[in-house]
Amino acid sequence: MVLNVIDLIGRTSIKAFNGIGNIGLFFYDSIVTLFTTKPKIKKIIYQMSFIGVGSTGVIVLIGVTVGAVLAVQSYTGLHRFSAERFIGPIIFISMAREFGPILAAIMVTGRAGSAMTAEIGTMRITEQIDALQTLCINVKQYLIVPRIIATTLILPFLSLFCSLCGVLAGYFMSVHVLGINAELYMESIRENVLLSDITNGLIKALFFGLLLSLITTYKGFITTGGARGVGIATTQGVVYANVTIFVADYILTSLMF
Repeated sequence: MVLNVIDLIGRTSIKAFNGIGNIGLFFYDSIVTLFTTKPKIKKIIYQMSFIGVGSTGVIVLIGVTVGAVLAVQSYTGLHRFSAERFIGPIIFISMAREFGPILAAIMVTGRAGSAMTAEIGTMRITEQIDALQTLCINVKQYLIVPRIIATTLILPFLSLFCSLCGVLAGYFMSVHVLGINAELYMESIRENVLLSDITNGLIKALFFGLLLSLITTYKGFITTGGARGVGIATTQGVVYANVTIFVADYILTSLMF
C-alpha cells in the first residue's frame, strides 16, 4: 500500500516536471523565433483586437460588480469602528493591486485563452499545422508568437480598465448609496494611494498575460486525439492557466509588497 502511494507520487511528479520542462522549451523556441524572424504586425494587431476589444464588455461588468461589492463590504466592516473614510483607499488599492489584474487575466483566459487552444488544437488534429510546415512556414512565428505578444501587451490595459471601472463603481456606491462624504472619500485616496500601487498591478498583469497565452497556446499545439482531444486540451489549458495565475499572483505579491 505504501509503495503504491510512493509510486503514484513519483509518477505524478515526473509527469508534472516533464510538462513544465516541455513548456519551458516551447517558450524558449517562441522567444528565439520572436528575435530571429520578422514579426507579423497585422496578426498581432488582429489578436490584440480579438483579445482586448472583444473582452471589454465582460471586463466592465466584472470591474463594476466587484467595485460595488467592495464598497458595501468595506462599509459594513469599517462602520463598526467609525472608519468609513478609509473605504476609498481600500477599494482603490484592492482593485489596482489585486482584483484588476487577476480578474482581467481570468476573464481573458476563459474567453480568449480557450479560443486560442481550441483553434490551434483543431489545426493540429486536422493536420493544418503539418501542411504549414510542409510549405516551409514557421509555425511558431505564424501561430504562437503573435498571440503571446498580443496577450502580454493588451492585458495591462484591460487590468487598468477593470480597476478604473471598479473604482468608479465603488465611488458611486460609497457616495450616492451609502452616504459617504465625497470630499473626504477623495482626500483619503490622495493621502494613502501611491503610484507603485498602480504600476505593480500593471506589472502583474503583464506576467499574467504572458503565462496564460503561453499555456493555452502550448496545450493547443500538442493536442492529440481528435475532437475529444481538442475538448480536453481546451479544458486543461483554461484550468492550468488559471491555477498558474493564482500561484504567480502569490509569488509576485510577496516580492512586490
